[in-house]
Amino acid sequence: MSKAEKTKQHIIEKTATLFNTKGYTSTSLSDITEATGLTKGSIYGNFENKDEVAIEVYKYNAGLLSRTIQHSFGDEYPTSAEKLHAFVAFYRKNWPVVFSNGGCPLMNAATEADDSFPALKPHVRNSFEIWMTKISTVIIQGQKNGEINEKIDAEKYASLFIMLIEGGILLSKTMGTQSYLNNALDTITHMIDHELIILPS
Repeated sequence: MSKAEKTKQHIIEKTATLFNTKGYTSTSLSDITEATGLTKGSIYGNFENKDEVAIEVYKYNAGLLSRTIQHSFGDEYPTSAEKLHAFVAFYRKNWPVVFSNGGCPLMNAATEADDSFPALKPHVRNSFEIWMTKISTVIIQGQKNGEINEKIDAEKYASLFIMLIEGGILLSKTMGTQSYLNNALDTITHMIDHELIILPS
């Protein structure tokens, strides 16, 4: 990695939580220089403008979340049911981390992208599409393996899971209690166990 690449990575990593907590449009150049310990000239020597920093930071934050979610869908969990339960467990276990880092980076960015930062919107849409595809793929594989009801619409349930999780995070963060997210995760668990999985007769 070249010196310039290292500097860019330093800027992105040092401002990742800042942008997600304060907001992509509300974070100022002064905030960035304070977080990184670099001058404005150094920031603009590596990025065209603040919007470019914000987009690269979003891609970094979304990438971290995506890789963590992917772990739940890895070979460590051999069945589709186990993968889906591991996915739910990830959110139940990591709520304090999500909360302390400003909430879900996808949801935070989605709000801003829709209202005041349209350049960010295609990146956020792509993140949600990738997330939905990962869940759908696990469900479809379970259908092929005879674990999951073949009549289930994989994309529909993937989108429901995401909506419940994002809504649960939003309410929990707003109200300052994990109970709302837990309720959402309990609902997803019930769907997995009673609507998706084929129970032995």
